[in-house]
Amino acid sequence: MLSFRESQEIINRELSGIQTTNEPRELYDPIAYVIGTGGKRLRPVLVLMSCEMFSGDYRDALMPALGIELFHNFTLLHDDIMDEAEIRRNRPTVHHKWNRNVAILSGDAMSIISHRYISACDHAVLKPVLEMFSKTALQVCEGQQYDMNFEKQEHISTKEYLKMIELKTAVLIAASMGIGALTGKASAHQVEQAYQFGKNIGLAFQIRDDYLDVYGDPGVFGKMIGQDILANKKTYLLTRSLELARGGLRKELLQWLSAGDTDPDEKINAIRNIYRELDIEKLTASAMDEYYRNAVLHIDRLDIPEDKKMEIRKMADKIPERSN
Repeated sequence: MLSFRESQEIINRELSGIQTTNEPRELYDPIAYVIGTGGKRLRPVLVLMSCEMFSGDYRDALMPALGIELFHNFTLLHDDIMDEAEIRRNRPTVHHKWNRNVAILSGDAMSIISHRYISACDHAVLKPVLEMFSKTALQVCEGQQYDMNFEKQEHISTKEYLKMIELKTAVLIAASMGIGALTGKASAHQVEQAYQFGKNIGLAFQIRDDYLDVYGDPGVFGKMIGQDILANKKTYLLTRSLELARGGLRKELLQWLSAGDTDPDEKINAIRNIYRELDIEKLTASAMDEYYRNAVLHIDRLDIPEDKKMEIRKMADKIPERSN
């Protein structure tokens, strides 16, 4: 069975061979630039690993895996435009390096190219693969719209937040597992279990990111701690705090959220203190672990030899390690 690292190497090698030297250069150079920014390649890796669990040959899923990664990067490119972000993976974003119109059009082209790769699978599974991908692509758009809506809303429930991250983040990870299973000729039951594993892993990963922004080690996490706090970003920690805080503690939390120009360290420390009063660290870790356990449960339900599940289990087992 392929390990996560071996799968990453395959994906990176194949991505480096994608032809992006067509004309006009203003359209294709940004695509090459985005592909070259790297990343964990989680989604295409899961496509390969899921396929191999059932067919024993990852090559059956290689083209759809590349399509999933291209689509994911297309969503990041357009997200950066909407967020007016200047940096992605320590490099200037496409709209910042070129301009907004170039970024929009290159993103559109990348989306179309991703469909071409997704479609390059065995004809026997083409229809269900395209159905799953199309449904997922639309759900990702829905999640992004909810995320933008939430920026303007003062209070968001934890239930609403979880629905948003399920659509924006988790369903694409779920589809990666599901499409991998489809290309591996898995049964309908096996496809569903693989899909549900991916969805729960996606939710766990996003909550883990929320957790690490407050409690992670900056040297290991790879970025400054507390950036979500400074941006008043809706996270699992903040939505739970808004639901639980009462009296003076709630008043203090709302004051910090509405404060204008404040000292960054002072705000981060103040919000962390409120989280400590509400036991938010423990509650967030518990939610993360619950989604992890649910994910493993779906892997346990797969009626395949245990040795074929081993590498997927190893990947999932990294979630409870909350230091990085």
